[in-house]
Amino acid sequence: MAKAKSVIFVCLGNICRSPLAEGVAKEYAKKNNLDIKISSAGTGSWHIGEPPCDNSIEVAKINGIDISDQRAQQINKILIDEFDLIIALDDKNITDLKRMGANPLKLGDYGYDGDDVPDPYFFPGFEGFDKVFEMIKICVENLLKQKI
Repeated sequence: MAKAKSVIFVCLGNICRSPLAEGVAKEYAKKNNLDIKISSAGTGSWHIGEPPCDNSIEVAKINGIDISDQRAQQINKILIDEFDLIIALDDKNITDLKRMGANPLKLGDYGYDGDDVPDPYFFPGFEGFDKVFEMIKICVENLLKQKI
């Protein structure tokens, strides 16, 4: 199978989980001299044009990654056709993407036994963002090692 040349990470609003995945992937690609197109999007439309949430920006910064210039976008057929790999962060995103005609993979299949990458807002305080970042980092790096 040919190696993928592009990847888009998809969550619900594109302000916390998928921007982190995009940032981790871009940092990994840079460190490993990979020529790959990387983006992120959400299935919902309510955050279009907004930057990632403050806690996602902060946890990325703590880990040496700047995601502050990203802006939320909604996944659509044009984006689906533009990317080789469509990576969903949870089962609901998988369902929504399949409804749109995509053939998504699940990020948790690359390091967490198929678990969903949970929304960090379901954890108290900043702790959820630390946990979600670590999960995303492991899964994204494993995914890129296997597929790129």
